Amino acid sequence: MPTKSSNIQLETSPLIIAGPCAAESEQQLLETAGFLAQTSVKIFRAGIWKPRTNPNTFEGVGEIGLKWLNRVRREYGLKVATEVATPKHVELAQKYDIDVFWIGARTASDPFAVQALADALKGESRPVWLKNPISPEIDLWCGSVERMLRADLSHLGLIHRGFSTYRNEVYRNSPFWQIPLEMRRRYPSLPLLCDPSHMGGNKNLIGELSQQALNLGYDGLMIEAHIHPDQALSDSSQQLRPQQLAKILSKLVVRQSQIQPNELEVLRHKIDELDETLLSMLAERMQLSRQIGQYKKTENITVFQNDRYGDVLQHYTLWAERCGLSKEFAKQLFENIHAESVRQQIEILKEGH
Repeated sequence: MPTKSSNIQLETSPLIIAGPCAAESEQQLLETAGFLAQTSVKIFRAGIWKPRTNPNTFEGVGEIGLKWLNRVRREYGLKVATEVATPKHVELAQKYDIDVFWIGARTASDPFAVQALADALKGESRPVWLKNPISPEIDLWCGSVERMLRADLSHLGLIHRGFSTYRNEVYRNSPFWQIPLEMRRRYPSLPLLCDPSHMGGNKNLIGELSQQALNLGYDGLMIEAHIHPDQALSDSSQQLRPQQLAKILSKLVVRQSQIQPNELEVLRHKIDELDETLLSMLAERMQLSRQIGQYKKTENITVFQNDRYGDVLQHYTLWAERCGLSKEFAKQLFENIHAESVRQQIEILKEGH
């Protein structure tokens, strides 16, 4: 539980933070901000330092980008925000009077880095938003929150940007909605934003994920928007044109109830996520079936192997019973899986004919 109250007072509900993944040029920021200033966006975001996996990719423009953000604020009246990942970043962001700071998922995953930032931010009166760690570990996120709360911050909030998994799924980062909902239960005074850009990794998913977050009572959204997303130096696939963002924002339905999601909703979301995982795993299984089909085609082996099918069916109906499932359910399930597997292998045999 939090050691003290340190919540951001939201100017609008929902709060919309938007802007490019990264500051690339002064003109890029000004043009993007010019469009966003005509929407419900209240805070303009841009990464100045980019934590990239590959050091040979664009890692941000550095200090000069803070000057560009100041010009955005002067010319368009938007507050400006950027990510800080080291004490030096904090020092420079404070020097240029940046309005809002956020701490990214990679940094939030490292307790040493979080503590260093907490020390650098100690007593900070400006809003600090903390993203969830990369891995779906709620205690790791809570630990980061506690370190920030002990730093005597005046305004702290949370950003849910999804969690990395090793599987290829629809989303770049799986939502695992039950984790931020549990964070809200543990820290009810801290506002919660959703970052559908990093969650989906695809601009076509941003509207759907944004509405889902608002349906769950989130306090706002952080969305990436770029004047020319196809030319972006980072994360081009998840950035919207400002006009696209404006269209999405105009269609969002804002739920006015202050009632927190109940236990039934939380349980249903857990089921939804497990169902998505099941489908992803089945898709992965069918990829293996297609590889087997390719092998059978090469070796001129029949698709259906009766002995193998019988052994599998017997083994997994018994296994299902140990797991508390009925044999009949397991039998029907594996009959359907086998039928799809056979269909996939038959498709392989047809290829090239």
